Amino acid sequence: MIADAIVFSNVDGPGNRFVVFMQGCNFDCVACHNPQTIPGHEPLDGFGPRRRTIADLMAEIGRAAPFIRGVTISGGEATQQAPFVKALFESIKADRRLAHLTCMIDTNGACPTSTWDELAPLLDGAMVDLKCIDDTIHRQMTGQSNREVLASIEHLHRLGLLYEVRLLLIAGVNDDPGLLATTARWLADVDPTMRLKVIGFHLHGSRPQQPPLVEPTLAQLERAVQVFTEISPFDVSMVSSHLLDPTPS
Repeated sequence: MIADAIVFSNVDGPGNRFVVFMQGCNFDCVACHNPQTIPGHEPLDGFGPRRRTIADLMAEIGRAAPFIRGVTISGGEATQQAPFVKALFESIKADRRLAHLTCMIDTNGACPTSTWDELAPLLDGAMVDLKCIDDTIHRQMTGQSNREVLASIEHLHRLGLLYEVRLLLIAGVNDDPGLLATTARWLADVDPTMRLKVIGFHLHGSRPQQPPLVEPTLAQLERAVQVFTEISPFDVSMVSSHLLDPTPS
């Protein structure tokens, strides 16, 4: 079940990438911008996600191959359909025209570590979203524990496949400096120089919540980055809607 596929993206991993958005997610995040990808079933009205074959996607990837660096599987949650992801990556690696493309996954990390062992021979890297190091807050944000997420980060690092950890910050929810310092220390124990991306929650396109979620200001995000860099020499980047409009909303 595929929610969508886009031919060119420069925000879903290194370089220009073909991105497949899988349908179905095991989280129900309060900040989700793609809630239509959460249900794992086909739509009753016939519109929206649909079943697609490996051959179908391979034809599209083949046409885009001269202009892309790799393929990223996103979601929804990619690991919910791990056998399909594995089969697609196997097809890419076995095709002499496409074997140079890197195969990556953008994941919430909520899967058994055995899933990563199955995918590891075909995987070039994974980008893992860490919503919160505190399990209680994580449950409030996603409806699920962060136990498997933390285990995935550790396991992917051991496999040499942890490309990046992504931290979505919501003002007043998971951006407390003490909480961020705890996060930084835990991540530094995994890899003190790992690649991190601090992302500011963007209200536009998200589902309404009560009380409403609040976008962090650019200054708040910059302070968060400072917390991380003061604790460890992480490779930190930052994404914020305020970089386009520096006036806080």
